[in-house]
Amino acid sequence: MPHPPLLEIYSRSFRDNFQDPCLTEYTTGKTITYGEFSKKIARLHLLFEKTGIKPGDKVALLGKNTTNWVVVFMATITYGAVIVPILNDFNPHDCAHIINHSGSVILFISDSNWESLDFSSVPDVYGAISLDTMKVVADRKNNSITDNLRKLPQRFRRRYPHGFRPDDITYEERDPENIALINYTSGTTGFSKGVMLSLRALWGNVSFGIDSRLHYKGSRALSFLPLAHAYGCAFDMLVPLAVGTHITLLGRTPTPMILMRALAEVKPSLIICVPLILEKIYKKMIVPAISSTSMRWALAIPFLDRAVFPRIRNRLIQAFGGEFEEVIVGGAPLNSEVENFLHKIHFPFTVGYGMTECGPLISYTPWRQFIPGSSGHILDGYMEARILSEREDQPGEILVRGTNEMSGYYRKSDITAATIDEDGWLHTGDMGTLGGDDGKTLFIRGRYKTMILSATGQNIYPEEIESKLNNMPYVMESLVVERNGKLIALVFPDSEATDKDGIDDSQMPQIMENIRHDLNQLIAPYEQVSAIQLVPDEFQKTPKRSIKRFLYQ
Repeated sequence: MPHPPLLEIYSRSFRDNFQDPCLTEYTTGKTITYGEFSKKIARLHLLFEKTGIKPGDKVALLGKNTTNWVVVFMATITYGAVIVPILNDFNPHDCAHIINHSGSVILFISDSNWESLDFSSVPDVYGAISLDTMKVVADRKNNSITDNLRKLPQRFRRRYPHGFRPDDITYEERDPENIALINYTSGTTGFSKGVMLSLRALWGNVSFGIDSRLHYKGSRALSFLPLAHAYGCAFDMLVPLAVGTHITLLGRTPTPMILMRALAEVKPSLIICVPLILEKIYKKMIVPAISSTSMRWALAIPFLDRAVFPRIRNRLIQAFGGEFEEVIVGGAPLNSEVENFLHKIHFPFTVGYGMTECGPLISYTPWRQFIPGSSGHILDGYMEARILSEREDQPGEILVRGTNEMSGYYRKSDITAATIDEDGWLHTGDMGTLGGDDGKTLFIRGRYKTMILSATGQNIYPEEIESKLNNMPYVMESLVVERNGKLIALVFPDSEATDKDGIDDSQMPQIMENIRHDLNQLIAPYEQVSAIQLVPDEFQKTPKRSIKRFLYQ
């Protein structure tokens, strides 16, 4: 049965779950119910109305994941305005550019971001409100925002004389093609674009999440990805709120130690994460456990490994809280060694594929049907895909279209036309193939723009070489680049491992040369790495933890 329009999904959910817990801030332990959440939304609707904000106006949102952040986001889209979430770690210059480029008329901002933002650099914004206190911090409208905020409690009582009740939660339905969200990307190519996502695109992601029971009434979610990014926004916020999930906002940098503690306390029903988090936990927990002589001996003996694997699996499951259905990995490629080991021990994980331009989901498979090496099945009923290649068995650019597809890039019609062709196919820039029983399972090889053509005409995908190199001792992360016709591997070393083993800087060049030799034994002749160069600092990354390759070419 088709789902109702997006805003009706939320009005129904908020009414049906009025008394249930909605949001908890992990750092403070403060919880609000769906009823209290809806009341906060209604208060903002009244403020928008009185300050002259109209449907279609842009509302900028800058700060860490907090209750007020979620309130502002949902209040904006249910009012009919357009939310412009800005990633918290963008520098102030980029933040100002996004606010100006989007044409935002009002800004909600955390106190820490406000301290670093020059308000004079956003002259068309007529007011700013603190996300920490919900008080006005700047007012260019003759103090009308300040005045309206002061009068809000009295006006709210007049609007709802019998108190705010479930029946008061109704959101006016809008044209599904109306833009609800402009999400500015921060990609590996260094070019930021405003992705316009309509109510229809958000509805597609939310409806698929409901159909797949990724979240459900009474389930628990631990939100630790940035909600300003499409991945976290859709599956740590939009889908959970649509079904009555209790969301805990971590509100802190998800280091392995902090994350493990929070997972043990919250015990989420579903875990949404990026590969880097899973890979770090694998390195910290699993690699030491399987590296001892006795364990390697046990794993090498047939049948004995079957007794060892369940113990490792259970330990890992308990580390993630012990009560989740699966871990969904997305946002970047998962290291092949990590993926193969997790599959071997039957750890409940799956890998999906998406992009901001699809809000974000394109493919997904539940973990029990997941094919290792794939990125899931193209979403039936929502998306379709094809491969732009001369031969079906060769990788080509992945093209997608469907319900989740963006409406285009804001104020960039030329780039939109270059990305979405006349038949509506969105050119993803990723290379891959389609396979599986029905030819709809996606296998990704790498980015089109990072692919290197060898002297013999072979396609080289640096991500595949990096995946193997990152499994080598003393390698924290790596980047393979082409320089003067040769492949060079840039390596940021694992200082914790070198310190533990008493290795000093003078020994590292020879160690890296040995690693290069071992690496070249694992890859094709045309992929051979000529040299490894050590870099002193961790590679700069996007908010979803992908390396900004353009900085190192």
